[in-house]
Amino acid sequence: MKIAYRNQTLEEVLAGLRGVMSLIAVASFALLFGFYEPLIRESIVFSVQTVVFLTFLGTSIVRLINAESKREYLYVNWYDVPALLALAAVVLGARQWFGDVEPYRVRHMAVAVYLMFEVTIKFFLLSVRLAASGRNPSRTLVVSFVVLIATGAVLLMLPKATPGRTALSPLDALFTSTSATCVTGLVVVNTAKDFTFMGQVVILVLIQLGALGIVVFGAVFALLLGQALTLRETVAMQDLLSTETASRIGRTILFIFVVTILIEAGGAMALFGMWDDVAGWDPQTQSRSFFSIFHAISAFCNAGFDLLGDSLVRYNRQWQVYGILCPLIVLGGLGFGVLYNLANLFLDRLRLLWVRRVRRQVFLRGEPPMRMRLQSKIVLCVSATLVIVGAAAILLFEQFSGASKPAGPPDVLGALFQSVSARTAGFNSVSIAEMSQSSKLVLMLLMFIGGSPGSTAGGIKTVTLAVILATVVATLRKRAELEMFRRSIRVVVLRRAVTITVLFVAAIFLATMALTITERAHYPKDFTLLDLTFEVVSAICTVGLSTGVTPLLTDAGKLIIILAMLIGRLGPLTLLAALTFNLRTVRYDYPEEVVIVG
Repeated sequence: MKIAYRNQTLEEVLAGLRGVMSLIAVASFALLFGFYEPLIRESIVFSVQTVVFLTFLGTSIVRLINAESKREYLYVNWYDVPALLALAAVVLGARQWFGDVEPYRVRHMAVAVYLMFEVTIKFFLLSVRLAASGRNPSRTLVVSFVVLIATGAVLLMLPKATPGRTALSPLDALFTSTSATCVTGLVVVNTAKDFTFMGQVVILVLIQLGALGIVVFGAVFALLLGQALTLRETVAMQDLLSTETASRIGRTILFIFVVTILIEAGGAMALFGMWDDVAGWDPQTQSRSFFSIFHAISAFCNAGFDLLGDSLVRYNRQWQVYGILCPLIVLGGLGFGVLYNLANLFLDRLRLLWVRRVRRQVFLRGEPPMRMRLQSKIVLCVSATLVIVGAAAILLFEQFSGASKPAGPPDVLGALFQSVSARTAGFNSVSIAEMSQSSKLVLMLLMFIGGSPGSTAGGIKTVTLAVILATVVATLRKRAELEMFRRSIRVVVLRRAVTITVLFVAAIFLATMALTITERAHYPKDFTLLDLTFEVVSAICTVGLSTGVTPLLTDAGKLIIILAMLIGRLGPLTLLAALTFNLRTVRYDYPEEVVIVG
């Protein structure tokens, strides 16, 4: 809901003041929690936070007075009242409720928690308003990712984010932040050893925010706080989520949030017992709960980050790798639109079963049974085919190529896991560097295809592949239209599919060529052209598999991979849409003339 104010200039000044105070609050958090020895005395930082709190409180009161409708303002910002009451209760009861802690420290920590809550809520809600500002939503998406990457890099550079009181270099921090935000999984430092618990939590938050997007989280917060999305916000969310109808956008957003939480929580609980009796596990310094949560989120978000140092190689005999992580990766790569359709189909079948069995009625009238959407059929069929064919090809090449076979579990399980992980996640239960050249080519093809539209995975997407193959089939059969599952596909979809594929191929070619120049000191002594191409495909398709090239990259090479990961996560077409938003659509056609191809 958009609030009308009497004096708009005053509202803009107050908004700018709150923005400055928010930045000061964030800086104070970094000073408090990011250094082993604070650069400024805690009393000074607490005083600054008190000033920020009083400024927030004063601006809220002035905005309430300036609002044309006090009722609308209180309705939209209703959560401020219970937050302030909770803060007042803690401040007044600090001596009675927290007898073992100094009341002074309790009060100021309560103020810090309130400021953290206030800044977080306002930031996410602001992202939704910016996306609906009437400008290019794609540009807002690009800016949000850049801001998130920059913020994550700064947090990872704090001394407390790394052990040994040594801060991470700016380039390595930027690389790690980009890899986490773009849910890629390529690393230049060891996530398990080179980051403290704080640094690992920052990476985990970046993975979750990068997978769903800041704007989606903003919409979730708005809906959870009881705020209805405006028409512009609804249209902006429809464009960002690529949904067909705007009438169900709120339900779709809540579905994405709830399903993500439920699947990740279920995966974490199922992984809890995986870490016992495994070589290298130290229960004194490592928390099973955090390990389970981290790897469940990393798997569902298709990020590929691990806290083990060697991905899942040492766990390749654990059934959870194949029974839990594989389903998490597959569900994350199907796309929320497909999951939404499957959930509705399941509920519809339960409804029909209840009508026919419980009420014993013949279902003759009313709505017909819900049908699976064409999008879901294509995604499920292509995904299943790629997993099976990819596993069979890897198994075949590893058996007969003369290269060392995957260690650990039966070769079928290892090949199946790598086929699933290569398209989206980037985990590996075998050493990628020891695989045969043929298997690496298969992995590159799977990475290039990637997951499905509307998911956290990268690549050209399964539906894009299906449309291009359908074009080939239609040409060979001399059919005028593209057909799949007895449905026709519009020509504009083919144009988009071809454009995406060509842009991905061009990006891979240019990035590989650039690496052959920047890494000429290592090439071909330390790695081959196939290794460089494998690295680029893994980065642009946001997979995260590597043959060991990443830590050896020069600074220029790291910057190329950073750009490749960002392009792959946003999509080349999204970046072009952000750059060419102001171009006008032409309203004329040139005369046709026949050209010969093939």
